[in-house]
Amino acid sequence: MTVQKVAVVTGASSGIGAATARGLAAAGYRVALVARRADRLEALAKEIGEAASVHAVDVTDRAAVDAFAATIDRVDLLVNNAGGAFGSESVEAGDPADWLRMYQVNVLGVLHTTQAFLPALRASGDGTVLVLSSTAAFAAYEGGGGYVAAKAGAHAIAGTLRLELVGEPIRVIEIAPGMVKTDEFALTRFRGDAARAASVYAGVPDPLTAEDVADTIVWAATRPPHVNIDLLVVRPRAQAAQHKVHRK
Repeated sequence: MTVQKVAVVTGASSGIGAATARGLAAAGYRVALVARRADRLEALAKEIGEAASVHAVDVTDRAAVDAFAATIDRVDLLVNNAGGAFGSESVEAGDPADWLRMYQVNVLGVLHTTQAFLPALRASGDGTVLVLSSTAAFAAYEGGGGYVAAKAGAHAIAGTLRLELVGEPIRVIEIAPGMVKTDEFALTRFRGDAARAASVYAGVPDPLTAEDVADTIVWAATRPPHVNIDLLVVRPRAQAAQHKVHRK
C-alpha cells in the first residue's frame, strides 16, 4: 500500500505559503499548515479538506517548533516559506529591531524548523528540505539592506546544508523568486502604507503571483528522487534583474 507523503509548510496563512499548501494537497500530499494566525489556517484547512492539519506555531520560537515537531509522525517535505521584510530605510537609518526581526524569521526560522524535522526527513528515506529565499539574496538594492542580508543568510543555509547532507536520502532545494505581487508582502514592508505598497508594482505587466511561485515549488519538490533542483530563480518576464524592471 502506498503511504501518503506529508509536507510541512511554514508561513501557510497567506500568499505563497497558502498557495503552496493548496498545490501540494492537489499533488497528493497531506499538508501540515504552519503559521501564527490560527484563524487563517483554519479557513485554509477547511478549503483544502481532510488532507490539511492546522498548527499555530511561530517559527522564531524554538521551543514551540520542537513541541510541534514532536507531534508529527512522518515528514517527507519541509517547505521553509515563512519570512518577510520589515522597513525600507537605508542602512544608516535602519532600525536594528527591524533587522533582528528579519533575521529571526528568515534565517533562524529556517534553522529551527530544519533542525527539528531533519530526523523525520531522514527517516522517510526520501526527504526534501525546500528553502524559499529571494533574488534579493544575490543583489543588493537601496533600502533593502536588512532583507538582503537575511535572505543571503537563508541562501547560505541551503547551500551549506546540501554539502553537509550529501550521500544521505535528503534533497535541499532553493527557490529564489523575484517580483511577486501578494496581498501582504509590500504592505508589511511599508508598515501598512497601501499607496507605497502599490507603487512597487505600478505599471509592471504581470508580476508573478503566489500561485506562480507555488507551482514552481510543487514542480521542484515532485521531481524523481535522484533529481535535485539546487537553485531555481523565477522572475516575471518584465523583470530582467533586481534593478531592471519594465513598466508601461
